[in-house]
Amino acid sequence: MFTKAFIPYGGYFSSPFSRWQGTLANENAIVLAAATTKRWLAEKKIDPAIFEYLFFGFTIPQHHGFYASPWAAAMMGAERIPGCIISQACSTSTTCIYQAAMGIEQGEYQKAFTLMADRCSNGPHLVWPNPKGPGGQLEAENWLMDNFGSDPWAKNAMIETAENVAHEAGITREECDELALRRYEQYTEALADNRAFQQRYMFPLEVKLSRKKSIMFSEDEGIMPSTAEGLAGLKPVLPDGVHTFGAQTHPADGNCGLIVTDQEMASELSTDKSVQVQVLSYGFSREKKGYMAAAVVPAAERALANAEISIQEVKAIKTHNPFAVNDLYMAKQMGIDALQFNNYGSSLIFGHPQGPTAGRCIIELIEELKLKGGGYGLFAGCAAGDTAAALVFKVD
Repeated sequence: MFTKAFIPYGGYFSSPFSRWQGTLANENAIVLAAATTKRWLAEKKIDPAIFEYLFFGFTIPQHHGFYASPWAAAMMGAERIPGCIISQACSTSTTCIYQAAMGIEQGEYQKAFTLMADRCSNGPHLVWPNPKGPGGQLEAENWLMDNFGSDPWAKNAMIETAENVAHEAGITREECDELALRRYEQYTEALADNRAFQQRYMFPLEVKLSRKKSIMFSEDEGIMPSTAEGLAGLKPVLPDGVHTFGAQTHPADGNCGLIVTDQEMASELSTDKSVQVQVLSYGFSREKKGYMAAAVVPAAERALANAEISIQEVKAIKTHNPFAVNDLYMAKQMGIDALQFNNYGSSLIFGHPQGPTAGRCIIELIEELKLKGGGYGLFAGCAAGDTAAALVFKVD
C-alpha cells in the first residue's frame, strides 16, 4: 500500500484517440506527446522545470525512440531532467504510474511526470540479420500485426486467448454482443451536453499539415455506432467464436499524461483544492498460457488486497477490455454486474493505442469518482503474454 503518492486533481490529460490509419497516422508519437504536454503545461501555468523525472511509456518504436524519454522531456520544456522508457504492452500506463508512485514513496523525488504515447498506425517493419539462412536472407517482422497475431510463447493470436477464456467459462456470443452494446451506450453518455464528461480531461492535439497550416484534433475518431441488430448480424472473427469485430477493440493512436507527486505538491497543483487523489496500491498477475483475458481477475484481487479493501467497497471500476469476454469473465469471478462498470466508455469502444490506453481509463476513473462524491476506484487491464495489472485509487 502506498501512503505518500498522490495525483493532483486536474493534473492530467488525455488526447482524443484517432482511428487506425487516421488523422495521427503520420505523426511521430514521441514528438506529438511532448508538444501536447508543453501546450497543456502552459495552459495550466505549470513550469515544466519543476519535474524531477519522466517516465515515458510506449510500445511501438518511433523514429529516434532510443532517446524517447530524455528527448520528450527536453521537448516539453524540462531539458535538465532524466527519465526512462517503459514498455509493457497494454500495462504500460499502469506500470509508469506505479513506478512513479514507488519513487515518491521512497523519497527519490517529489514530482514526477508520466507520459504515455503510441501510434499503432504505420508501425515499423523490422529486419533481422539471418547469416545462416538460405543466401543470408533477412528475417522480417511487422511490429504490430505479427505480434497481435502470434505470441511466441503461447503460440496463438490475442483473440484466441479471449476465445479460450470464453469457452472455459461458458460465455456466449449473446452475452458478448449485449456487453458491447452496453459499452457503446455508456460511451455516448460521455458525449452528452457537448461532451461534458470528456471536456473534464480531454486536451486537443495540434496536428501540423504543413509549415504554415495546422488543425486541432479535439474529438475521438473511429467510433463505430452499435445497435443490437447490427451486432447480431456480424460474423464471428474466428469460426464458432463468440467475438465479432463489434465485440473487440481496434488499434488507435493517441497520448496522455499524469503528474505523480506527494500530498503537499498535489494540493498545490490541484485545480480543486478540496479534492485529493491518492494512489493506493498495485497488483499484477500472469495466467496460464493462452488465457490472457483471465489474468485481470488475480491482478485486481491483488491490488484490492494490498489496499485492504473489498470489491464491494469500490465505487467505480474501469478496465482495459480488448475483448468483451474480459469484462464478462471478471464480473462472474468477482461477483459484480458487467453492465454497471466502465461508465462513460472503455477501450472496447474508443480504441487501443496500447501505451496510453490504461492512462486514459485511469483519468476517466478519477473524474467519475469526483462526480460520485469520492471513494475507492479500481483500474484493471490485461496485457500481452497472458499478464495483467491493476491500480487502486482513492478520491477524497
